[in-house]
Amino acid sequence: MGRWFRNHPHLLERAYQTTAWLFLGLRPIIARLGYQRLDRWFSLFEEPPKKILFDCRMCGQCVLHQTGMTCPMTCPKFIRNGPCGGVRPNGNCEVNPEMRCVWVEAYERSLEMPVFGIEMNLLQPPVNHSLQGSSAWVNLISGKDKNLPTGWVNLTDIPVVGSEVPPIDRAI
Repeated sequence: MGRWFRNHPHLLERAYQTTAWLFLGLRPIIARLGYQRLDRWFSLFEEPPKKILFDCRMCGQCVLHQTGMTCPMTCPKFIRNGPCGGVRPNGNCEVNPEMRCVWVEAYERSLEMPVFGIEMNLLQPPVNHSLQGSSAWVNLISGKDKNLPTGWVNLTDIPVVGSEVPPIDRAI
């Protein structure tokens, strides 16, 4: 059942949009009740469906909407930002040859997502393992999923070469 839903990411994208809209709208109430208290309750109801639908590992920093509704934590190497370079010619995993590469699936599925599909191009920060087992929704609402441990650089502080960079002067 989970594979069918993952292979229809547009439906999951809509469900994500609705859930995010609901939870972010309830942010003041959730904050008043207490993030820590609600984390236990949210985790109880969050983990089973995410496990069935996405083979979720409850990393606490869910990026499903940015990875074609494919959990990057299911990669045998736990690679969070694209394939390792060992993808086989048939699109299967280098570590587990019977398994389709998580990142090949993520890319293909992201093409079917009109709203969040473009976010496949975003660089993800390393997983903050201190959030393991906690609710990704509570961490999103509280902003805890964006808190960087000491020594990490905020990705928005890294200059990225893009279309705004002037072309190189070939006359030099």
